[in-house]
Amino acid sequence: MDRRAFLSGAAALLAAPLTAEAQQGGRIWRIGLLDYGSPDPARLAWWRVFQDRLRELGYVEGRNVGFLPRWGNGRVSRLQGLVTELVDAKVDILVTAGNPAAVAAKQGTSSIPIVTATGPDPVELGLAATLARPGGNVTGMTSISSELAAKRLELVKELIPRVSRVAAFFDRDARGSALNVRDTEVAGRSLGIAVQHVAVRPDPSDYDAAFVAIKRAGAEAVIVVQSSAFFSSYQRIADLALTHRLPSVGGSKEYVEAGGLINYGADFPELFRRAATYVDRILKGAKPADLPIEQPTRFELVINLKTAKALGLTIPRSLLLRADQVIE
Repeated sequence: MDRRAFLSGAAALLAAPLTAEAQQGGRIWRIGLLDYGSPDPARLAWWRVFQDRLRELGYVEGRNVGFLPRWGNGRVSRLQGLVTELVDAKVDILVTAGNPAAVAAKQGTSSIPIVTATGPDPVELGLAATLARPGGNVTGMTSISSELAAKRLELVKELIPRVSRVAAFFDRDARGSALNVRDTEVAGRSLGIAVQHVAVRPDPSDYDAAFVAIKRAGAEAVIVVQSSAFFSSYQRIADLALTHRLPSVGGSKEYVEAGGLINYGADFPELFRRAATYVDRILKGAKPADLPIEQPTRFELVINLKTAKALGLTIPRSLLLRADQVIE
């Protein structure tokens, strides 16, 4: 499918005006969608899964539901203003993607229910009391855990058995990314791997210098810590890793599809699908405080053999057999 046609069609799906409310007497639920990232095709596809699931549950756009999408475009400074817009629009519920969006939503309202479609441990971010009983107005899905950080380092060690130094390339503006780096460092100590912290603004103009620093410091591989703000730059990041001869591990399969070497992470479309179920339950009367926050149950291992060949790496057969998808 033509990329521009897909982007245009998906953007229209998310940006349809709420005109039907004036045409019909029945209530139209207003759902605010707040994404820290940009409306690139991959993220629009995830939101489409969310909307499709709501449609299966009986929420038809223009009949009984309307969507108000807002995009942070990787800029934390934009988010609070976008939350204010959605609160002023009297949305019935807020759905967020990316931990800076969830934090901004929580800071902007304590009364409107908030459902997180992605994000790290909401307890550590101060968004919920516990996963089992959130206790406030935030519930939903969490996508990142310390176990994932350890697993990604283990994958690097499988690829490079004598690896001693790995760089963690992360979004300095996302608190959840810093938490993931902390967990990566803890895992590194148990594996005998030093973890180099490389914090960047989610701005492509910073990425070249970051990879020069990574290589100069002697890193033998790089972990691209999951951030909504990196999505639109995945190909640039993957290209830089390849240019500097660095095997790279990401947190979503879209990174590997863009040219990264390996991904190990949650099934994000499934998280968005589950988030729609939370929205349904809340609109039917459930309280976010009483709905346990879910952790992912399915994880994807994706390997790009083209990139491995370009790096001169041989992927162990045991790793290939465990992969959910191999790109050749």
